[in-house]
Amino acid sequence: MTRIGKVLGPRTIDFAAQAVRLAAADAGLRLADIDGLLTSSGVTPGPGLALGRMLGLTGLRLSCEMQSFGATAGAMVQYASMAVMTGMAQAVACVFADAPLREGRPAGGAYDGSRFGPQGWRGLLTASGIGSATTMYALAAQRHMTTYGTTSEQLGHVAVAQRRWAARNPLAQMRDPITLDDHQSSRWVSEPLHLLDCCLVSNGGIAVIVTSAERAAGLAQPTVHVLGWAQSHPGRSRDTFGLVSAGAGAGQAALAMAGVGLADIDVVELYDCYTYTVMITLEDYGFCAKGEGGPFVASGVLGPDGRLPLNTGGGELSGYYLWGMTPLSEAVIQARGHGGERQVAAHDLVLVSGNGGVLDHHATLVLGSAAAA
Repeated sequence: MTRIGKVLGPRTIDFAAQAVRLAAADAGLRLADIDGLLTSSGVTPGPGLALGRMLGLTGLRLSCEMQSFGATAGAMVQYASMAVMTGMAQAVACVFADAPLREGRPAGGAYDGSRFGPQGWRGLLTASGIGSATTMYALAAQRHMTTYGTTSEQLGHVAVAQRRWAARNPLAQMRDPITLDDHQSSRWVSEPLHLLDCCLVSNGGIAVIVTSAERAAGLAQPTVHVLGWAQSHPGRSRDTFGLVSAGAGAGQAALAMAGVGLADIDVVELYDCYTYTVMITLEDYGFCAKGEGGPFVASGVLGPDGRLPLNTGGGELSGYYLWGMTPLSEAVIQARGHGGERQVAAHDLVLVSGNGGVLDHHATLVLGSAAAA
């Protein structure tokens, strides 16, 4: 992980290169040992295939730029795992980097949709008052509220719990405690979403390296095994929009591949671009019944004192926002036992989600410690 947050100056490719170098050193590998490279970026121009040249990687057997929005990090690990299993590559670096923060521009301006231009469908949305992903997620959250009686106060419990985790994470951008009253009094961004319902904006880069279990056992860090995975891209339906996410397909499939159930999971790291996203993913993974996500997250189950350790680094709401690499990086930290003050005692099985688009794309991973494997 590079420095993450309001780190101004480096380009996206600079963050990406630094992240790969740091990941190789962390693993005890030389850069020359990396023969696979998968790259992705957020709203800024990505590192792309030029990253291999910048790093001096001359022996690549796999190189690709990927984009499934917030589901990309999980998808990269899946494809890297298949590459290693088939012998296509032996050590695959998966890297995400972004640099949306600029001097003199508000953080929210990075995600205003202007880079897509006003033409076509985007122009129709803009003319209707839908100018950003936040507006679409607000519509989704409002439908869930109208259908099931979910409340803003219930969503606020997600923000408060994750801020309590962030207070224990020295890398988190936001560590000052918040209360439910703070959540309710924070300004509207797009009703029913308050400011404290929305994720951070961050610059930085994160890379993970995927290799065989046998090779990893001899490297510098505790091994984290990829036990199960799945993706789901069902397309958007007006019948289910806001009520069911793509996680409904990917979650159970990944658990089945790993041969475990929800009751076996020790730690959960979910994509949390909004508090609502956490709630609906918990429903769709089966932690509670459909429509009961609001009461479930408000029941005290989350946070350091709850029975479901979720987004233990503060997530994207309070930790840092590097798309799907945020939950993935914290999952690796927890599975290794390197969480410091926020480390969960039981951490053998970690469930990780990545959400892309407006609930349109989903990637799930089940990671395990050496003991779980």
